[in-house]
Amino acid sequence: MYRLLFSVVLSRFDPETAHHLGMRVVRAAGVRPFSALVRRVTRAAPTLRTRALGIDFPSPFGVAAGFDKDAVGVLGLGALGFGHVEVGTLTAIPQDGNPRPRLFRLIPDRAVINRMGFNNGGADAAAGRIAKLRRRHDRPVIGINIGKSRVVDVADATADYVRSATRLAPLADYLAVNVSSPNTPGLRTLQAVETLAPLLRAVKDAAGTTPLLVKIAPDLDDEEVRAIALLAVELGLDGLIATNTTLSRPGLRTDPAVVEAAGAGGLSGAPLRDRSLEVLRVVRASVPAEFCVISVGGVESGADVRERLDAGATLVQGYTAFLYRGPFWARQINRALARG
Repeated sequence: MYRLLFSVVLSRFDPETAHHLGMRVVRAAGVRPFSALVRRVTRAAPTLRTRALGIDFPSPFGVAAGFDKDAVGVLGLGALGFGHVEVGTLTAIPQDGNPRPRLFRLIPDRAVINRMGFNNGGADAAAGRIAKLRRRHDRPVIGINIGKSRVVDVADATADYVRSATRLAPLADYLAVNVSSPNTPGLRTLQAVETLAPLLRAVKDAAGTTPLLVKIAPDLDDEEVRAIALLAVELGLDGLIATNTTLSRPGLRTDPAVVEAAGAGGLSGAPLRDRSLEVLRVVRASVPAEFCVISVGGVESGADVRERLDAGATLVQGYTAFLYRGPFWARQINRALARG
């Protein structure tokens, strides 16, 4: 049914407009008493409960950052069966992001190109919503992803991240440092180990006892991935998220003219699958068994999630396939995992 709705109706909407319409459905799923009815058909099997970061996750499958930037759909996403929701990316200073259009579908590839640019209402506004969410017993695990404010120079990035961490870490089940989005000028330069180390030390101090992870790009080479993984362990971080979107355009089936018209931005979805899996394996081979590794990128099916778990992922996240598979995607994943 959803595939028909997508092909006949939703695919004709501007992708960002369609996303906002979809978020209305997601938010409705989290409203009582409707949320209780939704949970009856989406609740993950008890066998899927996963212990990570000192937290019990009802399922190893969650929503990646970018889907719910301002923490407005957390309860709905939890009701739909996602074991955790990583909100954000949030910045210390509210920002509109890049000019529209900035989100483009590559339907033959089940992929998306985005250059959103961390559009969000800012850490302070989100903090109020998340504080209320934390009082709800029916909420999913809440991760908070933080990034650099666009108006802040890269040289001053550490103070900007610390400001967000200080405000948001006490409200987060875990905190993720995003230094890998391709859509904020200069951000990826922060992945260089000599630059990343002092930034992560400062954010770790600000985060206190909140588990801290760093999110990396798939466009790093294997040695750079290994170096960051080793750095995260050395600094006492709790985990690493691999991977963000890619600047490459690997083997796309979409008409090259359509891809060219979309322009710059990060590619996500099915074409990222192989590289994301490769990065996961490099990271897992570089870190201790207890170190949390969250795998994201190109995940579509229960078999994909199982493959990531078998390759050493502690948790798995998805985003882009939600657009193509619809609101019961997490239920499909969880049921496939429960069947083994």
